[in-house]
Amino acid sequence: MLKKASIILLIAGYIVVNSGCNNYSKILKGPDNTLKYQTGLDLYESGNFKKALQFFDILRTFYQGTAKGEKLTYYTANCYFQTKDYQLASYYFHQYQQMYPKGKHAEESAYLQAYCTYLQSPRPELDQTNTYKALQELQSFINRFPNSAKVGKATQLMRNLHKKLEIKDFKIAYLYYRMEDYQAAITSFKNLLNNYPESNSRELYLYYIAKSYYIYASNSIVEKQKERFEKMVEAYNNLLFLFPKSKYLSELTPLSEKAKQHLK
Repeated sequence: MLKKASIILLIAGYIVVNSGCNNYSKILKGPDNTLKYQTGLDLYESGNFKKALQFFDILRTFYQGTAKGEKLTYYTANCYFQTKDYQLASYYFHQYQQMYPKGKHAEESAYLQAYCTYLQSPRPELDQTNTYKALQELQSFINRFPNSAKVGKATQLMRNLHKKLEIKDFKIAYLYYRMEDYQAAITSFKNLLNNYPESNSRELYLYYIAKSYYIYASNSIVEKQKERFEKMVEAYNNLLFLFPKSKYLSELTPLSEKAKQHLK
């Protein structure tokens, strides 16, 4: 009996779903744009974003430049955002701003456009084109809406992206160091200091600069050693001045003394 009741419920559900799908299909193909608009909104409000998009895609051009068109463009962007298609979401949030620059959702669309690009930023080992694009869009949002409540969030997102770029740059510098290309390593670690002046890893970068200079000088021809040992001592002194309690001093202090011996 229970099995029979379950089968009946399944069949009933199947009929309801299919009749609903058939109704949506008829409305989509029909001439009544008002009914299409309301059906699309109902689907959107119920969280059926993929089905709602079918209606919005048909209606956006028809209502372009109107209040309904503005809503449809924003809702289209948000449908893609809710379904995690961040590339298309970013595109339509951008389109909303172009078409309705003073619209109700202009500020939110500017932020979400940048946030969607942020979400497409890959791990540090990969190409960082989207990271640079997200930084540009976040800064543009902050410049355009300096009093927005989302400025704090946007600023934090930018910090996250800068940290990712720093990690990528550090891995490149460290790779040079491991490959014993000390000249390239020194340049790369110096660039890290210049490009990320507020980094928590400055002590580490100074260590690698001093250590690289020492090894580089030790392996250089005699005519080049004096200049490079001088650079090592200078790098060591920078570390000592900025981080007088650095854990790296126990390793570098003897090397600095040896470098000074070469300068006598």
